[in-house]
Amino acid sequence: MSETRTPVLVVGGGLGGVAAALTAATLGLRVVLTEETDWLGGQLTSQAVPPDEHPWIESRYASATYRRLRRTIRDYYRRAYPLLPEVAAQPLLNPGLGVVSPLCHEPRAALAAIDELLAPHRTSGRLTVLPEHRPVAVDVTGDRVEAVTFLRLTDGARVTVAADYVIDATELGDLLPLAGVEHVVGAEGVGDTGEPHAPAVADPLDQQAVSWCFPVEHRPGEDHTIDKPARYEHWRTHVSPFWPGPQLSWVDVEPIDLTRRERFIFQPDGHLPGRHDLWHYRRIVAASQHRLGTIEHDVTLVNWPQIDYWELPFAGPDADPAAALDGARSLSLSFLYWMQTEAPRPDGGTGYPGLRLRPDIVGTSDGLAKAPYIREARRIKAEFTVLEQHIGVEARGAEAGSEVFHDAVGIGSYRIDLHPSTAGRTYVDIDCFPFQIPLGALLPQRVDNLLPAGKNIGTTHITNGAYRLHPAEWSIGEAVGALVAQALQSDLPPRKIRADARLLEDFRRLLSGTLGVPLAWPDDIRTTACGRAPAVPQLVEE
Repeated sequence: MSETRTPVLVVGGGLGGVAAALTAATLGLRVVLTEETDWLGGQLTSQAVPPDEHPWIESRYASATYRRLRRTIRDYYRRAYPLLPEVAAQPLLNPGLGVVSPLCHEPRAALAAIDELLAPHRTSGRLTVLPEHRPVAVDVTGDRVEAVTFLRLTDGARVTVAADYVIDATELGDLLPLAGVEHVVGAEGVGDTGEPHAPAVADPLDQQAVSWCFPVEHRPGEDHTIDKPARYEHWRTHVSPFWPGPQLSWVDVEPIDLTRRERFIFQPDGHLPGRHDLWHYRRIVAASQHRLGTIEHDVTLVNWPQIDYWELPFAGPDADPAAALDGARSLSLSFLYWMQTEAPRPDGGTGYPGLRLRPDIVGTSDGLAKAPYIREARRIKAEFTVLEQHIGVEARGAEAGSEVFHDAVGIGSYRIDLHPSTAGRTYVDIDCFPFQIPLGALLPQRVDNLLPAGKNIGTTHITNGAYRLHPAEWSIGEAVGALVAQALQSDLPPRKIRADARLLEDFRRLLSGTLGVPLAWPDDIRTTACGRAPAVPQLVEE
């Protein structure tokens, strides 16, 4: 077994982990960053989900490093792709022209951008990246984590990393049970939180569905039908009580009002193209933006309700992660096979055999993303927990705006968007206000030197639905990376920094000044419900 020591250990290379490592290294610390897959970037890369962002993301209401990440992705396309000159010249280049985001792109473009941001720190020796390392054990003494042991997936060796501070940026909060950190799994009951949309009683099985995403192109006249998946007939016939029919269908549920809706993969003739069909929703390659004869086929990323897997939970004492992984893979492949063979077409025919998996785009052999898209993790029992009453429009009143936190360390904005859960609960999709990230939600109640940097912060099952998206996760990681640097420099634990008004303001100045992290929304945005926010990105002068 090999052993090493570092001031900062970041476990999990998703967006929160990358932001934490980048920030800590920028502030002069030596950092070890581990990742279970061979790609950094989490939901943006290995899970293959183009960013879901708020309408002000192109402005100063995103942190300097998150804006830099987005610019680097766009610049990568300008350098490496045969874009038409007028496309390359667009300041807000959208490579895939997907409608879900002003920046729909291939996962490997984000991977290249992340590598570019981290490159100088890796070369300097401040940052060591250990891919394909899975945490399997944590050494704890009292209220401190001493070291984490990893299984190196390439050869089965054990690697132990001791650290002054450990950051849990794993997708499911994997270090929390390993380290005995007090945490919550699933949903809190309304008696625990008073949240209007909490279930009547706490339910650890009430965890959001995961989705195993995959990219496809369409080659009419060709046949790229995959082998029939083993559980195809199950998915073809099984109907969940809260769903209007089998998931292998164009029919699903409108998340906000739960009405039945039908959307085809390609828009029927006579309808406005590119707005309501599934193909354009998360399109990541738009052939029309490239020089003639170079890139001939569009590619879309399938992350639609039809592949939301809600049969088995991924976390908790009774979870069977291997079985859940198998189920999620089976559902995604079955939906692809259904689209290729049985899906009704607007012209009266059935099936699109020309749908072709693009395994090269996600770096896998089977064409599915390297990992499933995780929406919800174990969450720490924190010094402060963000409730629906702090951000929800219904809970606060239509004109109230979100709670203003004295210890805010970042901002975010997204609807409270909960996908159907493994407890048989349907969508919970409700309006909220643009919000702040309070430092208290990043601090475990007891443990001194383990901090969360992803979906495992002190939110509830309900508010996790707003804090789980790309820019908020980045901001969480950024705040934690800076907090560790401040704690090591001052030789004070993070909770003492929060408890001391002067130290807290020093820390907030580090974030807002040195690092360019916005800490508050102006009142005209803070009091605008997400449901009333502009439908297109709003630019604000830097």
